[in-house]
Amino acid sequence: MKAGGPLEGWRRWLDPRYAWARGTHNLGLKLLALGVSVTLWFVATGDRRANVEQGFDVPVTVRDTTGNGQEKRATSNLSPSSVRVTLRGRPERLRELQPENIEAVVDVTGVPEGSFTQPVTVTAPTGTEVQRQSPARVQGFVDTQVTRTLPVTLSVASPPEASVPRYVVLPAEAGVSGPGQVVSTVARLVTSPAALAAGAEREVPLVALDEAGLPVEGVKANPSTVTVRRLDTGELPVKTVRVVLNDPPATLRVTSVSVQPSTVRVVAAPELLGRLREVSGAVTYRVGTYTAPVRLSIPAGAQTLETVSVRLTVERAQDTPPAP
Repeated sequence: MKAGGPLEGWRRWLDPRYAWARGTHNLGLKLLALGVSVTLWFVATGDRRANVEQGFDVPVTVRDTTGNGQEKRATSNLSPSSVRVTLRGRPERLRELQPENIEAVVDVTGVPEGSFTQPVTVTAPTGTEVQRQSPARVQGFVDTQVTRTLPVTLSVASPPEASVPRYVVLPAEAGVSGPGQVVSTVARLVTSPAALAAGAEREVPLVALDEAGLPVEGVKANPSTVTVRRLDTGELPVKTVRVVLNDPPATLRVTSVSVQPSTVRVVAAPELLGRLREVSGAVTYRVGTYTAPVRLSIPAGAQTLETVSVRLTVERAQDTPPAP
């Protein structure tokens, strides 16, 4: 091998004096170059290091342009109804964002009616980028959109004891629309409870309820609000008193009694109401468990606003021999 070849060059670097001389040669320039490189790296990666990550629970929006949007279709049972989206960006930008500012869309255009599993596309707001999302797909049900017309049921707050308010609802009917399988579960449309002064009116939203009285999600009422108007112009002389039943015959013994309602409202002149403390109720007693109407004994000039019934369990008295 020739002197001064590659092997000879490596041997020189094994000599500490040679390595030190070469390493310290133009040391100032080398340190300057290193400093410039580090500075350029910090500048180039400054934005990246300043960014942080933040998670958002974003509601999923359904897009359906089947038939250029002319087909009456609706989507229900979306599961999950939101996705967890992690964005990366500057802290001040992420702090000003709300989940509603982030777009998470499931496109069901052309998907046949029935169950589906489709990907969710997340669009990051300006100045941010999507790092990850969970889940990537959602499930749901595409159905024909239908509309039903139902009467509006009035729901009002409990009136004062000394009043008998009268109300009217306008309009008296409203439509409820949505996926066919969801709309079919709507049993009634009710107004949100409203407390109105005499002669006042208020616009209140409608709520769709099922047979169990629970709100039905995923449907829309049209109109979404109705006007509730209180027709009476003042208070009537009304008083609530308890109902007292007549005693059973001595041959019978009552083991269980439930009066519904246990109080009634009585309308009468103020001087009569002032003397009234209770209302007598008559019921026919017999052996067994049964529900019977209660005949109320009301003073002349008075009127009750409720009807009363009683649930009884009656047996023979122990010291009374049975009838032959």
